[in-house]
Amino acid sequence: MDQLYRDERSSLVRFFARNRSAAHEAEDLVQEAFLRIVPTEGGATIARPASYLRQIGRNLLRDRARSAEQRYMAPDAGVEHAISDIDELGRLEARDSLRRLEAAMLRLKPRSRDIFLAHRLDGMTYLEIAEQTGLSMKRVEKIMSKTIGQLTRLMEQDA
Repeated sequence: MDQLYRDERSSLVRFFARNRSAAHEAEDLVQEAFLRIVPTEGGATIARPASYLRQIGRNLLRDRARSAEQRYMAPDAGVEHAISDIDELGRLEARDSLRRLEAAMLRLKPRSRDIFLAHRLDGMTYLEIAEQTGLSMKRVEKIMSKTIGQLTRLMEQDA
């Protein structure tokens, strides 16, 4: 084993260094490779120990890459789960708000509801609403202001 270490250590360090390992990591990987070959010493004879060490080295690099990938991906999985929870919570809150808004809208006077929807949903200006309804622009502004206040109160009561 000592002779194999002396013969193959520098070659194995270069092998790991070529595969993007820092110098200290290469040394650690060499030690790990030799630790993995030791258990086979008492059992079967290794025909080509240098090739076997290289195979152990490739396996170590694969293990390290998998481990790094899992460390990299694990936080993302947690973040994605948290984001999906937030998204779901947001959807539930939006659905609840929409339900309360619909209930509040049904309690408005028809003219107030029509003016509110014309402005907020159809995107009409107060002037366009005034021209369409025959009301003054000031009256449309007043109705909108009053309607927004009513909706706010009604939605808060329903919450």
